Amino acid sequence: MSNSVLDERIIDKLNSDSRDDRISAAFLAGEEIERLGLYPEQTNEVNNHIHTSYSFSPYSPSKAAFMARAAGLKAAGSVDHDSIGAAGEMVEACKAFRLGSTVGFEVRVNFNGTFLEQRKINNPDSAGSGYIVIHGVPHNRIDEVAVWLKPVNEERNLRNQKQVERLNSVLPQGILEPLDFQQDIYPLSQAADGGSITERHILFALSNRIIESLGKGPGTVDYVTGKLGIEISSTVKDFLLDEANPHYAYDLLGILKGNLVSRFFIQSNEAECPSASEVVAFANSIGAIPAYSYLGDVAESPTGDKKAEHFEDEYLDDLMPLIRNIGFKAVTYMPPRNTMAQLLRIQKLCARHGFMQISGVDINSSRQIFRCPEIMKPEFSHLIGATWALIAHEHLASIEPELALFSGKGKFAGLSLDEKLEIYSDAGSHMDLRHPEKVIDYIRRIR
Repeated sequence: MSNSVLDERIIDKLNSDSRDDRISAAFLAGEEIERLGLYPEQTNEVNNHIHTSYSFSPYSPSKAAFMARAAGLKAAGSVDHDSIGAAGEMVEACKAFRLGSTVGFEVRVNFNGTFLEQRKINNPDSAGSGYIVIHGVPHNRIDEVAVWLKPVNEERNLRNQKQVERLNSVLPQGILEPLDFQQDIYPLSQAADGGSITERHILFALSNRIIESLGKGPGTVDYVTGKLGIEISSTVKDFLLDEANPHYAYDLLGILKGNLVSRFFIQSNEAECPSASEVVAFANSIGAIPAYSYLGDVAESPTGDKKAEHFEDEYLDDLMPLIRNIGFKAVTYMPPRNTMAQLLRIQKLCARHGFMQISGVDINSSRQIFRCPEIMKPEFSHLIGATWALIAHEHLASIEPELALFSGKGKFAGLSLDEKLEIYSDAGSHMDLRHPEKVIDYIRRIR
């Protein structure tokens, strides 16, 4: 999308400090872009896993929706770590840009008491704990989720402060000023408005400190390779030697995250990382869709911040019945991250165990693109339909809880998952994107 004839001030306001200003700017930008004919042609691509400034991202929910539409997507979803703060704004911003919207949150859980207790699951930093995503949160339950997540973030920030202290102690002394959690890290986040603070915030603050103190270019490269002892590829080195690189801080963050976290990371306790059973039960109680996040063995990370490692592939056949028994309703995975063999295997296992399949690509860097062209392959066409089913579920469950996709009551309760997905996908893909709540009329006609 060209911004040449669109007032740049409107785009800038999409990332302003005020939520109301951001939403107003989204509707103004949406109307202007339509009037000027600036929208690119849409594909059928969707992305259900976009991080926003409410965890770590250069984009507010409004700016994320704009970027998704500018990339030609038809639907976008916000998923933030330990935060649902983006949800209301994401729904409104997607209306402004005529996108399908879905909202959820990502949280770490422990699998204590299961065969996974001492295994590395899908969390590179910890054994026995893993990431899951709660998709399709009904909009009338968003505030309830925020209350539920509050103690998780309070506990996380106690750990974050200790991690900052440990990071200061392991960095070479006498070169950089020590980082302060309240002054340097907290302001980078939306914590005051329900957002979370992650290790990425800590390392982004360190990236900024390195750049401010040593300058972009050779000074930063020498510090990273010489003082921190981190090997970097020729590609990343070129990025860091290019002082005009617009993604400089995010490229530096990526290399630091992939190599420095283990030096200051402190394991979470159960107050911050509750049991999978507890989180799944909460998600099911509010009509949301708890999804296990499949990572799979990693050969090369698309974001450059994960090392090559082995995760669930070795014991995947045993994992699936376990998460089924815990109460998970779906499995989410990222097509660009895995090989075709891995993806076809997870698809077969999902079908065998009755899991909904949800896709998404986690966007948290300015260098990443919002598109996911892999989803256009014939092998993944069902993921597009699942997205529209997810979107319809979310709006319907917000109006009538019995219309939640996995509700055991109501007209569709006796149907198979595939039958329900077909109905909900059709409803979602035909909804009025400026007035998605009207999808209830479509469903009522079916009933």
